[in-house]
Amino acid sequence: MRTLLNVIWLVLCGFWMALGYFAAGIICFVLIITIPFGVAAWRIGVFALWPFGKKVVQKPTAGAASAIGNVIWIIVAGIWLAIGHLTTGIALCLTIIGIPLGIANFKLIPVSLTPLGREIVSADDPRNASVGF
Repeated sequence: MRTLLNVIWLVLCGFWMALGYFAAGIICFVLIITIPFGVAAWRIGVFALWPFGKKVVQKPTAGAASAIGNVIWIIVAGIWLAIGHLTTGIALCLTIIGIPLGIANFKLIPVSLTPLGREIVSADDPRNASVGF
């Protein structure tokens, strides 16, 4: 079922959302000082391509630098990516088949706003069963 949802996701919205993350990452790489933001954008972009079967968890070692970086990220790119997820999620929820994909888009909004201090793990990993989002 995950594979089917991932393929439908990729065709309907995953490719376009990933392009947004990759574009934000390229801009961050060009500006050099924002390379950590670029790495986070590409990591979340890959997750936006194939999200079912994975989940996002907080890194226990994330500190104040991640919080400060997330505030900068929200202002620079996070708000635009979150708006993209919101509008895509609403559009997908207009159809019965698209409702699970729309809900998945809504679940990606928090990570699009604050990607630093989070990591992507397999949903099947028993070590991560109690931690999650």
